[in-house]
Amino acid sequence: MQSLNVSATANGLNYLPEYLADREGIFRDAGLDVSAVARDPWTGVLDNLDSGRADLALGGLWVPAMYAGSDRKLSVVCQLNHQFPMAIAVRGANGGDFTLADLRGRTVLAPGAGGSAPYEFTAGLLREAGVDPADIRFVRDLSTAMLVELFTAGLGDAIIADLVTATELEAAGAATIVFRHLDEGGIMPNSVYYCRTDRVEELRERVTAFVASIDAAMRLVPTADPHSIDAVLKHRWPDKDQGILRLVYQQLADSAVWQTVAVDESASDRWMRILEDGGLVNTAPTYAQLADDTFMADYR
Repeated sequence: MQSLNVSATANGLNYLPEYLADREGIFRDAGLDVSAVARDPWTGVLDNLDSGRADLALGGLWVPAMYAGSDRKLSVVCQLNHQFPMAIAVRGANGGDFTLADLRGRTVLAPGAGGSAPYEFTAGLLREAGVDPADIRFVRDLSTAMLVELFTAGLGDAIIADLVTATELEAAGAATIVFRHLDEGGIMPNSVYYCRTDRVEELRERVTAFVASIDAAMRLVPTADPHSIDAVLKHRWPDKDQGILRLVYQQLADSAVWQTVAVDESASDRWMRILEDGGLVNTAPTYAQLADDTFMADYR
């Protein structure tokens, strides 16, 4: 049995295939003893990679993108999310026939303490729709929990949130989901596994087995025993409404979010252009600059 340590930026429902691979013994059957920890603040994943405490980090593709060309060399080995599992919810019980242009002149809360993607990808979709993000007042750089509390207390007209949080707000009658990035945002390599480039060869055998295990777990998701799914949900989020978790799980399972471990090159290029437009990178990194495709080639 070979050990592999993962440091993640969150404990998220969109990471479920990894949790399922652990519960169903897929990692064990591949000869892997996988340990995983969620870091708060999320930047701890970079510290873990530096120290060698973690072999792989799990988080947004935007992180390797921003470091591309710098002294911090990171290589993406596969993805966990093929789409962006977020939503926009507006205040009140009736969103009407919503379009992104309806956000002009509004105040939108965009969590940022866990990373820049909620705002940056939404801003990219706005630009693609011909809407200038500068025409919208964004409240950014604060945690989801803080912005949800403030939204509930009356701040803002809309909030960008993960699907669980958005569904909770809707169930409480505080907001209506009017836009799901899964439905309207297209393919987007959101969460990926990456490692230090100087460790790729050292980790090759273990990472190859790990990627195959995540692929197997993704293929298991549509037909997984509901009791296994419920067990993961209860173990990971014991204080959450299990009905809401199951509802969101089904939305994710019915989407393309867990379709493949292979990063789509054109989708990566699109995301990089969005980051370049937002000023997060000087020049949009190419797929070759971001990824070691040898781990993903067999899954295209």
